[in-house]
Amino acid sequence: MTPAGPGRRSASRSKGEATLAQELSYSEAHTALELALAQLQSSDLPVEAMADLYQRARGYAERCEQVLEQIEQTIELWDPEHPESPPSRFEP
Repeated sequence: MTPAGPGRRSASRSKGEATLAQELSYSEAHTALELALAQLQSSDLPVEAMADLYQRARGYAERCEQVLEQIEQTIELWDPEHPESPPSRFEP
C-alpha cells in the first residue's frame, strides 16, 4: 500500500471541507470566510497551510454566493402603490 502524497491528502480534505461548507448557513459560511481571510492576511502561515486555507475560503465564499442566489430567486416585490396587485418576482 502506498502512502497518500500531500496532493492526495489535500484533495480529499478539500472535497470533505467543500461538502461541509455546503451544509453551512449563510451566517456560518460568512463568519468562517471572514476568519479564513483574517488568517490569510497574517502572513506567518507556511505556504502549504495558506494554500489549504485559501481553498477553504473559496468554499465558504461559494456557499455564501449560493445562498444569496437561492434567496434572490425567491424574493418577491410588492408595489405599495398597487396593494391589490400580487407581488412580482424579483428580477435583478
